[in-house]
Amino acid sequence: MTEEVRALAKDSQISPQKARLMADEIRGLPVGRALAILSLSPKKGARLIEKVLKSAIANAEQNHGMDVDELVVSTARVDAAQTLKRWRPKGMGRIRRRYKRRSHLMVAVAERG
Repeated sequence: MTEEVRALAKDSQISPQKARLMADEIRGLPVGRALAILSLSPKKGARLIEKVLKSAIANAEQNHGMDVDELVVSTARVDAAQTLKRWRPKGMGRIRRRYKRRSHLMVAVAERG
């Protein structure tokens, strides 16, 4: 089995549900095609995951001497981070709770084969 090289982005300011849409799109694809999909998508999650994917590619090339043309996205995972709880004033002296959800993004790449 080939070794995986990964990159993490912790506490990204996006909900896990929205970020998982883009993680599901690139899982299992060659890195060139995954970068093309992410760069053309208008979603915020695409920008964040693209940064993590580029970091994983750089880690594989620089630290492990892997060939970039042979890399595929082996794992793309989005986990929930700590949720920030905030208050918003509403009518007649009431308040409503607002949740600012955050995510941990993890992308791992491995050589084909």
